[in-house]
Amino acid sequence: MIGKLFGAAVGAKAASSVSGGLGGTGGALLGAGAATVIKRLSPLGLIAAIAGGYAVKRYMDKRETHRPDVKPSAT
Repeated sequence: MIGKLFGAAVGAKAASSVSGGLGGTGGALLGAGAATVIKRLSPLGLIAAIAGGYAVKRYMDKRETHRPDVKPSAT
């Protein structure tokens, strides 16, 4: 139960920082569902999910820096 609440809070925060797409409620629902999915993954599946998330983040960052109409963030 606490994992679902924590996942919902993190999901809502992550969704609010992403432009477009999901709102805070959608992120909260995905975060709560992610807590359930993570509990059911095997250790190998969990490592694969983390590696996939990292690869997607690197791809999105690289794609953002190559777009001339988007200024890189100050952070």
